[in-house]
Amino acid sequence: MSDYSGVLARGPWDPAHVQASWLAEPFEPGAAAAQAADVAIDELKRRGSPSHDGWAARLASFDANHEQLTLELQPVRWALRLLEVDAANSLSAICTVRAADGRWLAGRRAGWLASWAGRWALGAGGSVEVDEHPADTMVRELQEEWSVAPERLTVEMLVGRPSGVILIIGMAWLPDGASVTPDAEHDEFAWWPARPERWPAEAHAPLRQLAGTLSPPE
Repeated sequence: MSDYSGVLARGPWDPAHVQASWLAEPFEPGAAAAQAADVAIDELKRRGSPSHDGWAARLASFDANHEQLTLELQPVRWALRLLEVDAANSLSAICTVRAADGRWLAGRRAGWLASWAGRWALGAGGSVEVDEHPADTMVRELQEEWSVAPERLTVEMLVGRPSGVILIIGMAWLPDGASVTPDAEHDEFAWWPARPERWPAEAHAPLRQLAGTLSPPE
């Protein structure tokens, strides 16, 4: 498994310039990782989470330049993304959301969720499903979590986390006057100011850093 860490590639790219292909054979984790994934799933069940194991995507390889991002993806057991280490390059899509006037959509994630439980997050996010294009994941998650569709969408970055999870990060702009309706994964939401330095105290440092990276030049 490749050791991907930090910012792996930076766009922005139009979704049409993000190419994704799939390997046929699923990724096989080691015995220790498989056992740890079993434990993680059992813990989710104990917390009352409806999350269940299945298949999702991992990043097998990639290539990037200023014009195009090319991804080679592979089916992987979903539960591996729950591991604090050795998460098998499991791929998650994060779609930050901006109102037409530049404000950022933030939601506090419910306590039963598998990741970032009880914490504030930007926009929508989730695992990339097998045979799904990551940009389509962003649009799907935006619809499922907030019942809204973007007016335009860019794929901004590919980032590797120390756990071994890979994040593909996008930015969606909503049409003027669009309203959102949160799903059960959020127990509170807010529109934070366009300038991150004006955000409230619950906007913790990683969110501010991410927004600073993605904010368009003034």
